Amino acid sequence: MRKTVDKRNFEYAVERVIAGMEKKSHTMSPEERNTVAIHEAGHAVVGWMLEHTDPLLKLSIVPRTNATLGYAQYLPSDNKLYSTEQLFDRMCMALGGRAAEAKIFRRVTTGAEDDLRKVTDLAYKQVVTFGMSPRVGNVSFPVRKPTEPTKKFYSDKLAKLMDEEVRILIGKAFQATDTILEENLDKLKALAEELLTKEVLNYDDVVAILGPCPFGDKRVRFSSPEAASQSHQSLVTS
Repeated sequence: MRKTVDKRNFEYAVERVIAGMEKKSHTMSPEERNTVAIHEAGHAVVGWMLEHTDPLLKLSIVPRTNATLGYAQYLPSDNKLYSTEQLFDRMCMALGGRAAEAKIFRRVTTGAEDDLRKVTDLAYKQVVTFGMSPRVGNVSFPVRKPTEPTKKFYSDKLAKLMDEEVRILIGKAFQATDTILEENLDKLKALAEELLTKEVLNYDDVVAILGPCPFGDKRVRFSSPEAASQSHQSLVTS
């Protein structure tokens, strides 16, 4: 019986909780593997080049039992307050997979569904709840969920303005994301190629390809990197 737990054991346990066990019975087609690799590399490159994103710990394109074909593991921030700049960077990183697919393959897949849901939710919260839209103003309303009974807190005119602001905000985030990928296209392709070869990349592997993070090693912001982990999961199977 094992009496001690080392870093490798801890990381293995975290992976199982986050993404499930490796699904050895699932074999992706070459086209799927290429798409997953570009998608995950897109998230990684965009997050790497932005200041207000969580530190990347690991990338994987190994299918898992919770239906993910690829995932990225990050060290989560314990921030309780977020600025518009921080939220914008998070939106950009979430859009990195979809933007990378569009740029490399000139097409998109259903794999970005969860990413888009998160981005849309975050955009609506900024406009509707956090009072971060100058056009809407310093007001705060609950974001109505589709499953909840319809209850109007504001006029149809204001609702239309909110929808417009959300679309504008997401559009700006996607454009910023696309620009980052265009400026780092060689790195995007190199990271995806390495993912296809190794299937799993750790922090040092990513540094070797992308170079040092422009904003320094973000992991130093956390006193105990081994104490917490969180994932960004994408490309769920339908």
